[in-house]
Amino acid sequence: MLIRIVRLTFAPEHVTAFLQIFQESEAQIRQMPGCRHLELWQDADDPRVYCTHSHWESAADLDAYRRSALFGQVWPATKALFSAPPLAFSVHPANLPATADA
Repeated sequence: MLIRIVRLTFAPEHVTAFLQIFQESEAQIRQMPGCRHLELWQDADDPRVYCTHSHWESAADLDAYRRSALFGQVWPATKALFSAPPLAFSVHPANLPATADA
């Protein structure tokens, strides 16, 4: 599983437009092959900062979404609303070795 987090900063006057884009596209994103989870977070201290948090079966599934027509519509519309560059990263759950209790 691949977890993708994208931090998005908007001009205050563009937050409503972003939320509309997200609401109109979230169900379609969730239906993309390999998408297992999608949610939107809002920064606790800065109401114009949001993060998308998604889970993908594989990096290939995320890449396929990023090459899709849906992404080709959603991302440019969202990107036009930014007031700062986005910060995106992918992570895997850590597989820590089991420890023996003393």
